Amino acid sequence: MNQERHPPATLFTQVDITAGNHAAIISTERVENEQTRLLRDILASQDRQNELLEELVNQLGAPQRQRVQELQQWKSANPELAQHCRAAAETLSRVQTEFLRTLTEEVNENAEVLADGEFMLTEFVDRFGPRLAHLNGVLQILAQLGNQQNS
Repeated sequence: MNQERHPPATLFTQVDITAGNHAAIISTERVENEQTRLLRDILASQDRQNELLEELVNQLGAPQRQRVQELQQWKSANPELAQHCRAAAETLSRVQTEFLRTLTEEVNENAEVLADGEFMLTEFVDRFGPRLAHLNGVLQILAQLGNQQNS
């Protein structure tokens, strides 16, 4: 068995990288310039978005500021009535607390019946719902008119 021996293939070869080095530098500069341009574009977009958000806040806040100003003018023109509204709001707040106590007792005592019977639930809502909604509305108005934070 006479086999001819061939020299083993070389695993490592020499590569001349000096010619490609200049191209790699140009390519790196191009990538860095592109990244810088993209970052500047993102920053400009964020600045514009911030401007739009500020404008939106101003637009949404304008009616609220006008309402506060009108309320303050009303309170200045009617200081005694504003004090009466505050006292009435405090009284109605106590009434509301008692009403809520009664309502919650009713719910807790009849929880099973309310859960099982649609008629009883409807009866409960009819009995307490409108009164609670109207009481809350009146209380909110009186509280706003009697609020001393803006005085």
